[in-house]
Amino acid sequence: MKQTGKWNRKLAFQVAAALLAGTMAGSTALAAGNGPDSQVTEDGSVDVYELEDTVVTAERIPTRKMETPANMTIITAKEIEDNHYRSVDEAVGHVNGVSIVRMAGGLRSYVRINGDDRVVLLVDGQRLNDDQGSADGRFSADLNMIPSMDNIQRIEIVKGGGSALYGSDAVGGVINIITKNAVKNQTKVDISTGSWGSHNYEISTQGKEKDFSWFITGGLQKRGHFDYKFNGNSPTMANSDYNNNSFSMKLKNRFSDATSLVLSYNHKSVDSGLYDCSGATSSLPISFGDRLQENFNNYSITWNYNEDKEIPAYIRFFYNEKTINMGYVDWSTGIKWQHAPFYTRVMGIDTQRGWKLSDKHTLVTGSEWHQSNSENVAGGRYQGKKITNRSIFLQDTWKLADKWTLVPGLRMDNHSMFGTHWSPKIAVNYLADADTQIYASWGRVFKAPTADDLYYHIPGPYGMFGDPNLKPETGYTETIGINHNINESTSIGFSVFQSELHDAINWMYDSTSGNSYAQNVDKEKRRGLELSFKQELSPMWSYDLGYSYIKREATFTGSPMIADSGNLQPNGYRIGVHYKSGAWKANLLGTIGSGLDAQYYNNNSSYNVWDFNLSYDIKKNITTYFKVNNLTNQEYYEQKNSAYGYYPCAGRFYQVGLTCTF
Repeated sequence: MKQTGKWNRKLAFQVAAALLAGTMAGSTALAAGNGPDSQVTEDGSVDVYELEDTVVTAERIPTRKMETPANMTIITAKEIEDNHYRSVDEAVGHVNGVSIVRMAGGLRSYVRINGDDRVVLLVDGQRLNDDQGSADGRFSADLNMIPSMDNIQRIEIVKGGGSALYGSDAVGGVINIITKNAVKNQTKVDISTGSWGSHNYEISTQGKEKDFSWFITGGLQKRGHFDYKFNGNSPTMANSDYNNNSFSMKLKNRFSDATSLVLSYNHKSVDSGLYDCSGATSSLPISFGDRLQENFNNYSITWNYNEDKEIPAYIRFFYNEKTINMGYVDWSTGIKWQHAPFYTRVMGIDTQRGWKLSDKHTLVTGSEWHQSNSENVAGGRYQGKKITNRSIFLQDTWKLADKWTLVPGLRMDNHSMFGTHWSPKIAVNYLADADTQIYASWGRVFKAPTADDLYYHIPGPYGMFGDPNLKPETGYTETIGINHNINESTSIGFSVFQSELHDAINWMYDSTSGNSYAQNVDKEKRRGLELSFKQELSPMWSYDLGYSYIKREATFTGSPMIADSGNLQPNGYRIGVHYKSGAWKANLLGTIGSGLDAQYYNNNSSYNVWDFNLSYDIKKNITTYFKVNNLTNQEYYEQKNSAYGYYPCAGRFYQVGLTCTF
């Protein structure tokens, strides 16, 4: 009891300190927000960016969803609140055509869209991908680096290539997390507890005073361990505890109807047991590892102008830093060794401006200067290796007629190591009628190797080695789709896609040496389709269904090594059943995968995972909720690490919580 009391006092002190720091920072009269991504006007009314049928990510400007030639999904703040999502990976993991790889029981999470983990992750249009992440596929980011779900206004997911506007990584798609602007004085507290010694505490506060506003969040998460299902048993994974602290601050000061200044800061720190699993040769996975410590700090300052015009503009400076410190134990020998910290820093200047040239032409252009610096203080090969990319982009949205829109675009990247590359795109949208949209898009791809791909150098057992002679990935992506509103309560969507990359980069496992190496492969090709259906049966009941098919093929020449199949859901199914009546809300969400290669997933060729949540509004400002993830305690795997074995996914997890707003 003494230890618990001490921990609670420490918790109270940390949260209070976080909020005090945010309040003090507010005295600088800087403010957060992003002109192109703002959702709420200064008087508290909802503007165009908040409307359900308006999106900003696909074309970088506000566009009606039915006029946007892209396969898009929107997750609103209401959906996040109703389902009590604790993380971005939990929210986007229920989206059709999206799959999540959760390592270490969800400690790390990366995403695949259309079967490809070359995905750009943005917050208010600011890129979070960095030059590290060899263990996280081609994503080079972590969905769990997002500090809070409470300050998210909406999540826009663009499926399919977006390289012309967003550059490298945007092969599978783009995820843009758009945050809230404060519109009133309000504080919200969310407290929950659950299985495995889990405790979560989060507090957020927002407010306005004349032209100045703020939105601040602070949170603590604690877990003692996690359980999983394996061969009919439910063992506890050793060394799987973690402590997770987060803080975010968004400050905004408006100088006129046309201009504002924004300051944003996001922090996330993790201290966790580090482990991998080997289920291939033993009856139970075994612990492998010691500790993992991660720190994420993302800063940005944005000057918004032309906000009184149809197409706002901005200039942004950002600085992102990440530190990873790992310690390993080789249980076969009992030898323990420590990897010195890995640092990666990315700084950049982004600009964007648009013009409404006429009723038929809307032009948007911008420039980006990004520089990354990664290193390993143990003397790895990162030292002194700065990577710089300069780019400009231009896109014209051209209304050919009342029903036809043509969207040509072009991007130029000048990379400090790989020279100049051009990425053209073209898309077309046809509105057959007010309820039917047909679209198609095609675009070129250029993706340079990351610093990890080039310089990663970890010798010893299960070593990992980059290759400074790698070539950049090049290719194309294309998508065709149709959306149709059958009536006011029923809609259907269908799309097909294809992508092809030459000199695609894969980390290959050599079973002879036990090491992994970065290599170019001749060709990597993906193709698939997606079908979605939504219907509101009554004011109380609604449901949605989704199916996606993804096929990945890779061509290797002269390589005896093994490549990960990279296909989590050859056949993916999504089922959602939703109920709301008065103070009650309930949601049942199913994620099903079949056709998996048993070679990579411990002889399990399918999985069937169900999540359930129930909430009740005790009063207008007090809500209690209950959640259970993996309701049937399913045994399943989302990733195989070729060197170490399988990552088993967490078993059944219960959570109860209470939110209070005042």
